[in-house]
Amino acid sequence: MEMMLAFLLGMTNFTAQRAVLESGHPMLRAIPARALPSARGASLALEFAALLAAMLAVRGGASEWLWLYGGYSACNIGVAWAVVTRRM
Repeated sequence: MEMMLAFLLGMTNFTAQRAVLESGHPMLRAIPARALPSARGASLALEFAALLAAMLAVRGGASEWLWLYGGYSACNIGVAWAVVTRRM
């Protein structure tokens, strides 16, 4: 059950990340066009690394990492919402 929850949190994080990347926010337009594909790839790779670390920790019995990943996810979703709705 904990693995499934970690996976669902990860998918939510990827969805939030994609929404930010496709939002057309001014901070993204400030990145040079030739660097944007690399920046997008790097951000998605970091998101995957966070998901993988959380899932491996939970699988190894460190359930407290699920709480940490849940907190990270809540912050991530909040910031994504602020960026997409132009509150930030």
